Amino acid sequence: MSRARQPPLVTGISPKEGAAWTKVTIRGENLGTGPADLVGLSICGHNCLLTAEWMSASKIVCRVGPAKDDKGEIIVNTKSGGLGTSTVSFKLIRPERIGILDQSAVWVDEMNYYDMRTDRNKGISPLSLRPSNPLGIDIDKGKLPQKDIELTFPGMSGDFTSENFSATWYLIENHMGSSFEQLKMAANNLKKQATKKNEGSLAYVKGGLSTFFEAQDALAAIHQRLEFDGTERVEGSMTQRLENILNRASDTADTLFQEVLGRKDKADSTRNALNVLQRFKFLFNLPLNIERNIQKGDYDVVINDYEKAKSLFGNTEVPVFKKVYAEVEMRIGALRSLLLEKLLQTPSTLHDQKRYIRYLSDLHAPGDPAWQCIYAQHKWILQLMQNCRDEFISGQRVGVGALDQEADTPGSALGRLSHTASLKRGGSQRTTRASTWRFETPQQVQFVEKLSDVVIGQLPNFWKLWISYVNGSLFSETGEKSGQVEKSKKNARQRQNDFKKMIEEMINRLVKLVRGALLPTTLPQGELSFYGGWENKTELTGAWLTQIIHIVRACHEALSTLEIPNDLLQVIQDLLLELRVHCLMVTLLHTTDDVKGLAEKENWVVDNEGITSLPSQFEQCMILMLQSLKEPLEIKPGEINVLQLDQVQDQATELSVNIMKVFINCLEQLSTKRDIYTSHDISVDLSSPDRFTGVHEGFSPTSEQRLLIILSNCQYLERRTLLNLANHFEKHGLTGTEKITRVSVDAVRELDRKLFEAYIERRADPISGSLEPGIYAGYFDWRDCRTPTGVRNYLKEALVNIITVHAEVFTVSKDLVPRVLSKIVESVADEMCRLMQCVSSFSKNGSLQARLELCALRDAVTTFLNSDSSASFEVALGSLPQLQSGADKKLLEELLNKFKSSMQLQLTCFQPCYIQPVKR
Repeated sequence: MSRARQPPLVTGISPKEGAAWTKVTIRGENLGTGPADLVGLSICGHNCLLTAEWMSASKIVCRVGPAKDDKGEIIVNTKSGGLGTSTVSFKLIRPERIGILDQSAVWVDEMNYYDMRTDRNKGISPLSLRPSNPLGIDIDKGKLPQKDIELTFPGMSGDFTSENFSATWYLIENHMGSSFEQLKMAANNLKKQATKKNEGSLAYVKGGLSTFFEAQDALAAIHQRLEFDGTERVEGSMTQRLENILNRASDTADTLFQEVLGRKDKADSTRNALNVLQRFKFLFNLPLNIERNIQKGDYDVVINDYEKAKSLFGNTEVPVFKKVYAEVEMRIGALRSLLLEKLLQTPSTLHDQKRYIRYLSDLHAPGDPAWQCIYAQHKWILQLMQNCRDEFISGQRVGVGALDQEADTPGSALGRLSHTASLKRGGSQRTTRASTWRFETPQQVQFVEKLSDVVIGQLPNFWKLWISYVNGSLFSETGEKSGQVEKSKKNARQRQNDFKKMIEEMINRLVKLVRGALLPTTLPQGELSFYGGWENKTELTGAWLTQIIHIVRACHEALSTLEIPNDLLQVIQDLLLELRVHCLMVTLLHTTDDVKGLAEKENWVVDNEGITSLPSQFEQCMILMLQSLKEPLEIKPGEINVLQLDQVQDQATELSVNIMKVFINCLEQLSTKRDIYTSHDISVDLSSPDRFTGVHEGFSPTSEQRLLIILSNCQYLERRTLLNLANHFEKHGLTGTEKITRVSVDAVRELDRKLFEAYIERRADPISGSLEPGIYAGYFDWRDCRTPTGVRNYLKEALVNIITVHAEVFTVSKDLVPRVLSKIVESVADEMCRLMQCVSSFSKNGSLQARLELCALRDAVTTFLNSDSSASFEVALGSLPQLQSGADKKLLEELLNKFKSSMQLQLTCFQPCYIQPVKR
């Protein structure tokens, strides 16, 4: 298990303050292992995850949103480290509104440039000279409606620049709440302003009084001279001479300065041309500068220069400017094509996509570049998913092993860890491979891992690109001013259904590709050729299916964090449900095969309780199976309990019952397995000390010993194993436990009955069959026999055979001794009863001999008598004539004591202190 990572810690942010949408760089520790690991980022309480760009484990770049708090912490949340902390804070600056009279930095539109030398004589509107408060007191506007004032003063106005100005209207409108003292102060202010105005005019006249006098004297002299010369125009008059002098002076000047003036005009023309070149060198150099900046990738500089040129010369009528500007437009058109080509290239990062879209919008590219990018990304992701399937189907990718080049990817590493854990949970029991130094991940598992990496790696950026398109954050401030943001939002609203279909198509493609690899029968026949083709691949075990479920769940969780609508993700939930059901069924079926193989692992070595390792191996196999089903049966948010489905519940119960039956059938096959060596005869010599030693490794049991061992295992199954498994079934939530236990117990009991009867038949019949020949050996006759001297050998031989059976059973399991010996004694007692009832008559000695042998047998095996055997002895003794004399009774007692004394050692095993009956 991997070591848990420390929570994220933010130790720095640059800049530390700024307005909304300011780009900031966050630095710290444990900020995630990759873009997919970053699940949350907030600044001043605002979620900034959509604009976040994960650079490294110590650096994240994002934009600050319009948060409500003016100052707050920077909180990072990752999958690997959880919710983090911050040692620094960010201050959000609120933009202030600028009034019409406040100073501010503004952009001067150079297109409206004009020469003050030519426009200085233009008139200025008198409104610009209007005082804002002519009375000089505080304005206190009343609440009287404007319509009422207009009705009261028809045809008048409260504007003091109007010809119909009404002072009353003005006072009512602007000083309705002013006091009388304030109005008196206003009257004084008006008087002062009038006095200043009059004093200013008089001072102007006083300052130029001498000039007026001189002008008046000059005008008077001219008037007298004109009166002297007369008003008629005659030759030699003053005015005529003055005109002639002026004309001659002008002609002389033209003659003298004609060449100089010509050179001056030419120099002025040259100077003006140089001034134009110098002044407009920006435009003339712009085509070359655009080309250079495009080659360097300085698209921002190109866009700024183009916007400036467009504002200055976009509507020019000067031919040279129009020619140069046309060349600029041609270069910009080529730049638009280049940027669009880069935008549609795949693969590309979300940062580059946003950058190119912003460039194209600032260049007023035709169409909708953002939507074109979204559409191209959609087609590319679909093709990536399909190519992933085609690579595996065509065999271009090999199994993941020690030399796999893709072993360093996070997904693959996670897959190998999950697979290792799965093998520890029992996955290695499926098949026994040849000795190898590595294992290979099945192609289907590699495919699902790769497909999930494609979806998790590309779909989040695709979704973020759409969100940016919807909220208009793809455009710069220029775009906002030109209305492109509103246009983008409008387009996004119109294309919401189209984008939803794109997401739906990608998710459906993911689900169908996984179905084609793992659940081909759930696809329509027409789609198998497009999504299937995995028929020749390895069949997956439950452990591998569990890993696939883990991968699909991780993919679903990653998509859920994007706030994709649940109705689009429902198909993944449906896929998960079918995968969990499939994993459950496959695990149960493979466990059935594993249980079948347990018979080959039986070594016939029994413990002190007479149990081999087979029941424990079976129980461990079942526990490992249940543990491997823990993750598939786990109910994640939004999932349902697969065991609540009636069909799944019935199938799981039937398969579990079948596993139990398979194991019981294995026990039955082991009990009937033919011996390599012949069975030991029951009448072998008991003097050998190695005859009944404990069962050890390498021991090859006889068929009778095998029956006893299986009988002991059956008892253990019924008493412990099945009860333990029932508890484990209930603990892991499997239903139908009662039915599984009931059927299993019935099957075990049935097998126990069959095996017990087979063993009793093998051991009891030879003993019972030897009684009759032994009784009548040597032509013995109950009607003509000698006085008894002791128990005959046939009975001793029968007892020795019973002792042999006792030793055989005790060697395997002392718990079976009472059950087996009781049945053996019952068979012998029944045979003795039958033989005694077949005798037509007894002599006195014959009756005594028969009673001696019956009593000796009964007393020897009294510990193992049951109701049936006791009744048989009673019937047999009742068929004999009663002893009449005390001598006969005394002789019978003496002979019985003699028998017990001589057979004391042999009969010790029948003592109660050696027997511990087991209740069934």
